[in-house]
Amino acid sequence: MSGGDSGRCGQSGEGACGGVKRYRREELAQAAGVKVRNLRYYQERGLLPPPVREGRIAWYSEDHLTRLRLIDDLLGRGYTVNGIAELLRAWEQGSGIAGLLGLERVMTRDWVREEPVRLPLAELVARFGHAATAEDTRRAEELGYLRVEGDTVTHASRRLLEATAVLVDQGVPVADILDAGAFVQSQAAAVADRFVGLFRRHVVAGRELEELTPHDVQRIVDAVSALRPVAWEVVASEFARAMAERVEAELGVWLKRAEGRGDG
Repeated sequence: MSGGDSGRCGQSGEGACGGVKRYRREELAQAAGVKVRNLRYYQERGLLPPPVREGRIAWYSEDHLTRLRLIDDLLGRGYTVNGIAELLRAWEQGSGIAGLLGLERVMTRDWVREEPVRLPLAELVARFGHAATAEDTRRAEELGYLRVEGDTVTHASRRLLEATAVLVDQGVPVADILDAGAFVQSQAAAVADRFVGLFRRHVVAGRELEELTPHDVQRIVDAVSALRPVAWEVVASEFARAMAERVEAELGVWLKRAEGRGDG
């Protein structure tokens, strides 16, 4: 695992070095959802490699973020800090830590293709104010679409924000759009559960993390990489087919109504 970016990129940037995301300590803790003091503790216990220093600035990399998320996941599964340290040491000695981090990266973050949008609250109100209520905003926050921080709003997905704008322009109330969003979330969760169940039974085969060899990890990483586009294609294809059938059926209803009025 790389402790950071090689070479110097200067200290005046926004945390990017050659297109690679970098983090200061507080930024890393926020991105990983941990307290800064926990980050320091993990470093002291050897769970987290030291950052790369440029002058007085300590830079952390995406690999640090990935490892922090892995540590948090293992803690959530009941592992102790000492147990995690032993597990990571064993993987490092077997040259498998890169594969373990790659497994976490491939199985979680690489699924998300959304670009968050940060904009002034006034701009969002100006765009949707005529169609949205305070209750709509609260519900959008509950569904994970919006995060309001003072006078600033962050929307989780530029594509979903643009899709909402199109629907509102066509006269669909925001409340109905949120109802549809909640329904899609529940159905997407059910589909994801089905795919994960297949993967658990037939690829992981019920084995625990500590039972996996570096070869096993690489095989799982390869399997996830191969299955991800398949999952996308299956869901997109089935949805497209269902939409075609239902639009055709709806059109048939309209035509029958038109024929009935013509006969009258």
